[in-house]
Amino acid sequence: MSDAASTEPDLVAELLDGKHRALARVITKIENRSPGYRDIVSRLHAHTGTADVIGITGSPGAGKSTLVDKLAKTYRDRGDTVGVIAVDPSSPYTGGAVLGDRIRMASNVGDMDVFFRSMSARGTLGGLSTATADAVKALDAFGKDTVIIETVGAGQNEVDIVKTADTVCVLVQPGSGDDVQMLKAGILEIGDVFVVNKADMDGAERTVAELEEMIHMRENPAAGLHTGHHGPVDDEEMARVAVDEPDAEAWDPEVVQTVATSGEGVDALIDTLGAHAAWLRESGRIDDKARGRYAEEIRQLVRADTAALLEEVIDARGGIDALADEVLTKETDPYSVADELVAPVRDCVDEELR
Repeated sequence: MSDAASTEPDLVAELLDGKHRALARVITKIENRSPGYRDIVSRLHAHTGTADVIGITGSPGAGKSTLVDKLAKTYRDRGDTVGVIAVDPSSPYTGGAVLGDRIRMASNVGDMDVFFRSMSARGTLGGLSTATADAVKALDAFGKDTVIIETVGAGQNEVDIVKTADTVCVLVQPGSGDDVQMLKAGILEIGDVFVVNKADMDGAERTVAELEEMIHMRENPAAGLHTGHHGPVDDEEMARVAVDEPDAEAWDPEVVQTVATSGEGVDALIDTLGAHAAWLRESGRIDDKARGRYAEEIRQLVRADTAALLEEVIDARGGIDALADEVLTKETDPYSVADELVAPVRDCVDEELR
């Protein structure tokens, strides 16, 4: 069937029927934001919610791609089907994935039950585009047991993975003092499982110990406040630190050691990922995560749609350059221009709320 003759309902039906060709075409439509993609994603929504979605992040060189390859193979050995989305850096010229043509799933070549797709981050601040989240939905609806998202790297902006993945796995390599400091800067907060990859290198045990200490401090912010060179703290300060009682049912992040090149530790990692998925379901946190994910998705879509409408208003006013020239010649100012552009939207909102 040609692309012209194939309708969105046909594609959705074929995808739900387990046809990989339809899955590939749907994800292509999603990534390219082709006409009709929103209807497709809407139709797929009712069929999502069964896959375990795992995010793999970590600094360049930590071995993410190799570990993802071994994870996919081990999941397949256990009888699970796997979808992998590798989010690559965006080309500043085309917006496409810079590394999109690299061969990354060497252990799974020819296995139809491992679906791999390299996608562009498209310059989004958090490294993950809305298209990535939609592609996860397609893989979920298709029936993949596990969906793995491999991100560009790790850093303050990479925390967007929390909004897409159920379980976040952060990779650190031994002796990477900078990586551990980076974790302290914020990425530590998003990890459910930490992996010291390349654990056969010198410094692995020390890196494990540092991570475990940091996790302990994260879970117990008052730990150690009565000792150390800062001296004891008073009761009032302790009360401020311990306002929130530790959640007895909270997940305690675990540190796992792997050697991705040989597959060592991968089974233990999968067991840990499975334990977190089970905890999410049993504790009911899986619904909390989904609710937060949908809330953020709605906000992002509303922002994007509103921005697109306002671009039409800007074009009708002669384009952004013409407006900038008016500001340049002091005929007006940026705030006044913004107020005028948003006024039609504001009027519609006021009318809706009456």
